[in-house]
Amino acid sequence: MPDIFEDYLDRYLNFLGAERHASRFTIRNYQNDIKGNAKGVEKGFFQFLRQRGISSLEAVDKHVLRDFLSHLLDQRIAKVSLARKLSAIRSFYRFLLREKLISQNPVEKAASPKLDKRLPDFLTTAEIEQLLCCPDNTTPTGIRDRAIMELIYAAGLRVSEITSLKLQSADLDDRILRVTGKGNKERVVVIGHPATEALRTYLRESRPKLEKPSHLKPEDLRPQKERALFLNYKGSHLSPRWVQKLVLKYAAAAGLDKMVHPHLLRHTFATHLLDGGADLRVVQELLGHANLATTQIYTHVTQAQARKVYLASHPMARTEAVPEHP
Repeated sequence: MPDIFEDYLDRYLNFLGAERHASRFTIRNYQNDIKGNAKGVEKGFFQFLRQRGISSLEAVDKHVLRDFLSHLLDQRIAKVSLARKLSAIRSFYRFLLREKLISQNPVEKAASPKLDKRLPDFLTTAEIEQLLCCPDNTTPTGIRDRAIMELIYAAGLRVSEITSLKLQSADLDDRILRVTGKGNKERVVVIGHPATEALRTYLRESRPKLEKPSHLKPEDLRPQKERALFLNYKGSHLSPRWVQKLVLKYAAAAGLDKMVHPHLLRHTFATHLLDGGADLRVVQELLGHANLATTQIYTHVTQAQARKVYLASHPMARTEAVPEHP
């Protein structure tokens, strides 16, 4: 692959961080989608171009792009991942055109794969209770794990948001969190009594035992209030991947017959709020969605749930119901 490709990609990733304020996780995903990574058979755009002997970004056209998508489909890549990769490539080319690094954008009009309409899954109240009861509240790590899951569910946090929380993010007296979301945008979210008490217990009984100054990395040597809220056994901040594994572990322990991940708890937060009568705009604000349409998908979830309850409960909705005659 020509070095110029790598140079252009580096410029683009710097642009995402400096001007778009993209998180390091977003930047990493864009890099993987465009360049690929070192893990075996890859699905990166640059890797595909290398395989096809294409040495110019302007040599890419709709036919090359269609072949790339077919290549991904052969590897059983989900349609939603295809759409994300295509979006990353489009954004990359727009940047190149804006910077006059190419003379035309050959992928602007490429059609995205039609996505299947899938409603987000969620947990019932009983399932949430099962999950939250699993951590061992007699150990520092169990207390921490309970507080993490309580906060994700109570505030609808993204996994990157829970791992980026600082000590100064939480105001337990007013029961609020200051959260840094996508695009480095800050929002204030309210947390309920159970989450507040779980966090209070963690700060009082667990975090002091997990914090180990002798193991701290240079980036952790900062004022106390600016340090990470949640710590691992080495006294350093948690990774998003670690939190994903944590939630999956407790879901298995709770016997939940679902693929439970942190984002499912976020879906559950939104669904339960709307089921409880919350205004859609309020839920949008709490979730940190820039577009109301993103939040509206949860109204379809609640409508689907309402239909299910109606068909199961209303006597005239049951298929076996027989009309009464005078």
